[in-house]
Amino acid sequence: MTNLNLSGFSTRIAYCEAKGLSNVFTAYSENCCGEDIMEIGFNGFSGYVYIALENGISICSCMGQGIEYLVTNFDNGDESFFEDYNEALNFQNTLYENQ
Repeated sequence: MTNLNLSGFSTRIAYCEAKGLSNVFTAYSENCCGEDIMEIGFNGFSGYVYIALENGISICSCMGQGIEYLVTNFDNGDESFFEDYNEALNFQNTLYENQ
């Protein structure tokens, strides 16, 4: 059994971070439950709470707001945000088919 650790959080989780965690876990359960999770964390520079999936898509919530799905082009570092998981998945598939 593997343990998932929370990265980037202090010993106290602020309201916005807790709300963001709730949002990303709800989105995970509704849209991509069963996908392997690489990391769960908080980025203090951007304010995003995220679940990074092994398939390369991250589920993000900034300051406890709505959900965005992030696809990063690892060749050039470009980040693309989507409001729908399937749109992110389709974009990612197209991105890697063209390489």
